[in-house]
Amino acid sequence: MNINLPNFNVKNLVKEAGSTISRVVQLTEEKLGTTERTEYDLHFQNLAERADVTKSWTEKIVRDTESVLIPNPQNRVEDFIFEKIEKSKPKRLSNLEHLALDMIEAGGDFGQDMPYGQALIKVGQAEQKLGQCEHDFIATSGICFTQPLRKFLDGEMKTISKERGILETKRLDLDACKNRVKKARSMLGQQSKDGISPEAVLEQAERDLRVAQAEFDRQSEITKLLLDGISTSQASHLRHLHAFIQTQVRYYKQCGDVMDQLQRDLANLGGPTPYAPLDLLDAAKSNSAGGMSTGHRGAGNNNTSTGHGQKPNQSIPMHVNIDQMQRARVLCSYDAKDHTELNLSANEVIFVTECSPVNEDYMYGKQGLMKGLVPRAFVEMLDEEQEVPL
Repeated sequence: MNINLPNFNVKNLVKEAGSTISRVVQLTEEKLGTTERTEYDLHFQNLAERADVTKSWTEKIVRDTESVLIPNPQNRVEDFIFEKIEKSKPKRLSNLEHLALDMIEAGGDFGQDMPYGQALIKVGQAEQKLGQCEHDFIATSGICFTQPLRKFLDGEMKTISKERGILETKRLDLDACKNRVKKARSMLGQQSKDGISPEAVLEQAERDLRVAQAEFDRQSEITKLLLDGISTSQASHLRHLHAFIQTQVRYYKQCGDVMDQLQRDLANLGGPTPYAPLDLLDAAKSNSAGGMSTGHRGAGNNNTSTGHGQKPNQSIPMHVNIDQMQRARVLCSYDAKDHTELNLSANEVIFVTECSPVNEDYMYGKQGLMKGLVPRAFVEMLDEEQEVPL
């Protein structure tokens, strides 16, 4: 049986081993400060430090962004593997889409003609749209932000690291030549060794030093040019960052549009407990207008409404001081117009306090365990001075 053994060049192996040992000795002596070391100029050191900082922070930003886009680490690893083997990533449902499917199915089982079933289906359909928006956001963010940054790390930064490694090798060669020249000069005037005069050894060492110096200078310029390009790369990264922010803005706007439509759909369903849409913008406008009109009435309007007027905006939670309320007697019976009001019976005593902001026509009332709006004209304060804790 013929076995083909690899052809080892023993001389080359011995030479490489000797070179490696020499490097280790040289680096150890540099750490101990027992040998000379060629230092890089200050400008190069600043460029190298900036490159290291850029690499470190870019890696962190990419990792953090990917964690935001795909929180599941197992999915991130799976996507990375498929990307490396140049296969399409698997399509998986997001948590929102799983929730949507369950809500829609539950709504169908509870009954599409029932209020709760109808609401579940509407919410499930909205969650599906949010899930699709999330898929689009993740894909677009990868294209416009994380992929360019990762390409920078895998391309330019790896090239810079490679050239810096070559430069460090050239520096070690240069320092070794300097040590040989120094040693050759110390041997001048001594007897020839192996038939070679000390002058010839010195001449050869100086020739090697000039070659090593030229190679070091050339590699230093190449590395500097690459390091200078970091500023250009950061300008490109800024454009990618702007694109990422624009993608986020579009994503959240789409989500907001979906939720606004969902609120309208839920409000249109009606039912025994109709949905009250949240509209912070309208609430802010209402609060501002209420403050202006209150000031205007205080300045010159002495008319007081005694009927059923405008209710406080119910788009936001009511801010009231429930801990300090006053007793009031109901003058006549009142039937609530909707779920935000209380039903009142004549001569019953309830607790009331002012709404915030103060409303001319309504107060906030507490009737046993029930709380809601009470028309100001239907109640009479019993103890204006005394505060009654609940």
